[in-house]
Amino acid sequence: MARKITLTELRTRLDTGEPLVLVEALPAMYYAKEHLPGAINIPHDAVTELAPKLLPDKDVPVVVYCANGPCANSGIAAARLTQLGYTDVSDYHEGKAEWIAAGLPVEAGAAAAA
Repeated sequence: MARKITLTELRTRLDTGEPLVLVEALPAMYYAKEHLPGAINIPHDAVTELAPKLLPDKDVPVVVYCANGPCANSGIAAARLTQLGYTDVSDYHEGKAEWIAAGLPVEAGAAAAA
């Protein structure tokens, strides 16, 4: 099971330049509307197909998030990544809603094709 991390933990990791990959687990239309800066899009129901292409290094730290705490997508995606052998997966459980409510920046635009 993936470890849950808080906004403070995520910001610290990003601010210190820790190498990690942010993964939005929502469908592409939500990712295109707004996503955390630098995040890639791997919808929770496409992890098996997209993760090997977009996350070839199974030891890279991965932080998965979705819309908010009640949204289950990040937990589903994190569990699947772990099943696929990814060794350092965290779930930013409160997700995009908390990030935006904290006044933090987001980006817009579609994901690059895998």
